Amino acid sequence: MTWRLTSDVELFEKQAGQFLRSEPVRHTVLLTVVAALRSRGPHVYGTDDPILGWWTSPAGSVEGAMLQTPPYPLTLTEVPPEAVPEAAYAIADRGLLNAANLLVKDIPAFTDAWLSRAGGTCEAGMRSRLFRLTELTPPDPMPIGAARQAAPSDRALLVDWFSDFYDYIGERPSDVGPVLDDRLSGDGITIWEAAGEPVAMAARSRIEAAMARIQYVYTPPVHRRQGFGGAATTAATRKALDAGATEVVLFTDLSNPTSNALYPRLGYRPIEDRAVVEFSS
Repeated sequence: MTWRLTSDVELFEKQAGQFLRSEPVRHTVLLTVVAALRSRGPHVYGTDDPILGWWTSPAGSVEGAMLQTPPYPLTLTEVPPEAVPEAAYAIADRGLLNAANLLVKDIPAFTDAWLSRAGGTCEAGMRSRLFRLTELTPPDPMPIGAARQAAPSDRALLVDWFSDFYDYIGERPSDVGPVLDDRLSGDGITIWEAAGEPVAMAARSRIEAAMARIQYVYTPPVHRRQGFGGAATTAATRKALDAGATEVVLFTDLSNPTSNALYPRLGYRPIEDRAVVEFSS
């Protein structure tokens, strides 16, 4: 039983791709990130090489995976209990780690192992909840306005909205342009307009293993509490289903009671809770 690490995206896909596709809902982040690395190059998320790993059983089957695209946190799938501390040891041998995104139950084992090997301190970061769509239930009544696909002419507005969204979650990249342009090129951003004015947005990932993830749900403060975010999410979800997704998922920030109350009303149900742990030397 061991972790195998690589920066070779094609090798990782060959070894761990079937495992990731076996549970596309729970492996949503790794599936979409690996797809981006394969289609847009290994440095699409930063100048450092990605770190990709898979855990093999004594029989040689893959039972877990992890991925880091520095400077973003390491993401670890569910793995056998013994693989959690071993993941920390394996990553520690590669250098410093700024943060890890883990299932809540795995935080103590990973954190203890990391600190014992690398030293330093840690503190809790954002807690999130993964939701899966069961049956789309639009708001009733729907707010005023209508949905439309974002166009290149919306780019200046969307740069501001994406930047505000990243500021909120504390993970703003140096340049939001590449992420925004990728979503625009794939018709992946839905804007809700009211009286001819854009008032909210919701994006979706490209479909991987028949799964799409709703992302970047954002309503400017001046337009909040009018149902626009729920309407945009509904429209983006329907767009994903129409495009062929059989599974649609999203994450919420557990500190935001508004979103955690909204998505169950739209037909999303909780799957698992995760949390980010931040490390410093």
